[in-house]
Amino acid sequence: MSQTPQVFEEEVVKKVSIKYLLYLPKDYDRKPGVKWPAILFLHGMGERGDDLELVKKHGIPKIVEKKRSFPFIAISPQCPSYSMWPMMVDELRDLLLDALKRHRIDDARVYLTGLSMGGFGAWHLASTYPELFAAVVPICGGMFPDEKFQERIRALKDIPIWIFHGAKDELVPVDNSKQLYEALKKIGGKVRLTIYPDLGHDSWTVTYDNPRLYEWLLKQRKRRPGKNR
Repeated sequence: MSQTPQVFEEEVVKKVSIKYLLYLPKDYDRKPGVKWPAILFLHGMGERGDDLELVKKHGIPKIVEKKRSFPFIAISPQCPSYSMWPMMVDELRDLLLDALKRHRIDDARVYLTGLSMGGFGAWHLASTYPELFAAVVPICGGMFPDEKFQERIRALKDIPIWIFHGAKDELVPVDNSKQLYEALKKIGGKVRLTIYPDLGHDSWTVTYDNPRLYEWLLKQRKRRPGKNR
């Protein structure tokens, strides 16, 4: 009997469930007419699981625990232990869209950042849904070199991106960030790269502690249709 071509087609509805930490600026309730900038933060491999306290270990959730004057809404999801952020770009998109409906977020000032596994997640999420973000800050991350690599790079061309990496990183090679920087520069991307010559994998502590990062983010606004930046 010969082989015959067939097609399987079925609409699949998938339930999405992600735990996350939400931080609202101290004046959020006192200024009901104000829309706020927001940061979506993606943690590293070691903070996966179902204990949200782990998410406070590094990065933005650690900052807002100590600094109550943080001028952004912060959304910090937790990746399940069985997954990785680059595999959850659709779920992260849905989480962000839900946050935009629930909270007074300025959709022209939504920023994405992540460290280590979260840095990979930031690259993949931004390149899949570039229309969501005004700027991206990937720290010691990279992008899986699959067949969509060039397509992903082109999708990032118009997004301001500030890359950070430690030159002595033995877990995620600094060449990951250098290659992405060069690929974006080659096509005229709005990208900048900071390499810390004396740092290893933890290049995020000094980065998130730097007020210049947040000053730079607040200058970035997503272009609205028919308007110049």
